[in-house]
Amino acid sequence: MGHSDDDLLRRILAGEEDAFVLLYQRWQRPLYRFALHMSGSVTIAEDVIQEVFMSLIREGSRFDPKLGTVPSYLFGIARNQVRRRFERDRFLVPLQESAGSDREAQLGSRGNGAHSSATVPPVDLIRGETVATVREAVLGLPSHYREVVVLCDLQEMSYEETAGVLKCAVGTVRSRLHRARALLAEKLSAFHVEASKAVSGAD
Repeated sequence: MGHSDDDLLRRILAGEEDAFVLLYQRWQRPLYRFALHMSGSVTIAEDVIQEVFMSLIREGSRFDPKLGTVPSYLFGIARNQVRRRFERDRFLVPLQESAGSDREAQLGSRGNGAHSSATVPPVDLIRGETVATVREAVLGLPSHYREVVVLCDLQEMSYEETAGVLKCAVGTVRSRLHRARALLAEKLSAFHVEASKAVSGAD
């Protein structure tokens, strides 16, 4: 339990199987949740997890602690695997940078103030919602907004860690998250309206 991720990775590269098991047990579930929230598919999420840890065995020596943490490295691999599945499976929406990504980086954490729900704490935003409702709302976000919500709000990564996974500026993460939370709040509100109509119609 006291071994750091860096220490476990060093031991894995030295061929220690128990270190691999420990790192797998530590990060398998968070990585699975990330892949599931991004794809909406249990099958894809399971495949992504397998590929992440196979890549770790094959290419773990490429990890550079100067560029980020081991978790950021693992989530980066998972993100790339999801992207490949998006590109291969036409029924999924491809991950791509938004046309205004440069503008997002300039805006940083200021946002545009267009929707007050963008500043709502994520815990308050999704508290009381069913898992299925939140998952559907997150899947309905454009992919570049979906990523930051999943990493920052659902995985509770810092802005810096998320920027490391996404290979973008911290300011870009902040501005995307600001807009993503607003969109998520709108979607959850819309779900409530539809649910209310359904109940009224049943009466």
